[in-house]
Amino acid sequence: MSSWYEQAEKSLKDEYDKVKGQKESAMKSAVRDALLEFCRQNEEFAQAVAQGGSFPDCMAAVAKGVGSSLSDLEAYRRAASFYFDGAKVNFTMSIQLEPAAVEPQQTGILLDLSDFF
Repeated sequence: MSSWYEQAEKSLKDEYDKVKGQKESAMKSAVRDALLEFCRQNEEFAQAVAQGGSFPDCMAAVAKGVGSSLSDLEAYRRAASFYFDGAKVNFTMSIQLEPAAVEPQQTGILLDLSDFF
């Protein structure tokens, strides 16, 4: 028997093209990829996806009540909750900039001679 992850992956990929609706279709790729990552992270979640509802039903639940936009994070939360009630999705974002030209590190003591007058 294959692992829960493999079963969940097969289910999500097999049902991918069955998703209907403009909003659902616009989000389905990113949501599927996020669900696959969640399945990689947690075997119990993968089991819930493998044994849970269909991906088209999941996408309908994600798009339900959506106006003109929905954040990625909220879409992932809705999808995770569809398969595993009470699942929480955390998001971390950071920025790293290359430091500006760093001054050479000085060694020794720097004295201001005017302090002696």
